[in-house]
Amino acid sequence: MNLTPINLLGLDRAALEDFFVSTGEQPFRAVQVLKWLHQSGVDDLEAMTNLSKPLRARLRDAVEIRAPRVLSDHVAADGTRKWLFEVDEAASGPSLARGPRLDPIAGGNAIETVFIPVGEFVAAGREAADDEDEDQAVRYRGTLCISSQVGCTLGCTFCSTGYQGFNRNLTTAEIVGQVWLAARLLGRGERRITNVVLMGMGEPLLNYDNVLPALRVMLDDNAYGLSRRRVTLSTAGLVPLIDRLREDCPVSLAVSLHAARDELRDQIVPLNRKFPIATLLDACRRYVERQPHRRVIFEYIMLDGVNDTPEDARDLIALLRDIPAKVNLIPYNPFPQGSYRRSPPEAIDRFQSILSAAGLTAITRRTRGDDIDAACGQLAGRVTDRTRRAPGTARVQP
Repeated sequence: MNLTPINLLGLDRAALEDFFVSTGEQPFRAVQVLKWLHQSGVDDLEAMTNLSKPLRARLRDAVEIRAPRVLSDHVAADGTRKWLFEVDEAASGPSLARGPRLDPIAGGNAIETVFIPVGEFVAAGREAADDEDEDQAVRYRGTLCISSQVGCTLGCTFCSTGYQGFNRNLTTAEIVGQVWLAARLLGRGERRITNVVLMGMGEPLLNYDNVLPALRVMLDDNAYGLSRRRVTLSTAGLVPLIDRLREDCPVSLAVSLHAARDELRDQIVPLNRKFPIATLLDACRRYVERQPHRRVIFEYIMLDGVNDTPEDARDLIALLRDIPAKVNLIPYNPFPQGSYRRSPPEAIDRFQSILSAAGLTAITRRTRGDDIDAACGQLAGRVTDRTRRAPGTARVQP
């Protein structure tokens, strides 16, 4: 047995099967444990009653079930809920938070995770379909926005996380642990998780080796059983890894575009200097070419006087004319270090109308949770920066 316990939350089915085979057990034990962990929310091996007592005894010294610890829990007026989760291993320890709030520990790293309920849950009805918009108000969608890194190296100038610096990648257990812990804290009532988006802190594709098994856990029918359309990975545009994701686990893809011209996107998303728009869009075409009825989601933050003119809209139309696309227009959400202003409502409406008239699906995302700094671009967490990188510059890890 390993001297360092293995965190079961960090293992997908294949890794669990390998683990049990290495201990002399049958591979089917993996499915049993996945169901206990993710469908029943169990955190105690003794509760896994279809495992024999001798097996549970052997596992006690070999494994653990450890999620991030809850530091704070806030609910916005619109029902959006934001947690601050501590992810420093030395501070969190093996036990789980049982209540909604613990006293924060001075210093250290913490990430933010957000749950966004939309619509009303109707037990006799159905959830919003995979390709329906959130404004289908009588239907329900519960979206969990999770983080993949402690901070971020990319330095996008509209994003609060980019101003916090970067400390480290999250482990698979810390990524899955956000889903696992949020599901426990939400309970089994009307506010349940139907969608997961990797749009929180960090660039998911720069943590590929930990994100990939986490995605597989979310999709596994013995765990969360989400469809690929209901799991979305958002990227600033790491082209080689977009291609790799297409082969390994083609979940829904969202691209932080935010500009239709390279000279402007260079300023907003510094990674564009390495992977310019034409190169990025070629990768997007490849991503959906073998997936009928799939679209790439292009995120476009609306910045007053920067990227919100009719000319910008027409440039965007020309750019996306041959790509199955949906455009999410996102009103800019201010944060203390930010220098932009939100586009006026009339400018956003005009921009959307131009896109729609050209046949593009364009939705203006409602601002949710801004009263608790949980809106898009506002997540910051608590990051002990190791990069000392100036805002507006990107560092891409090898």
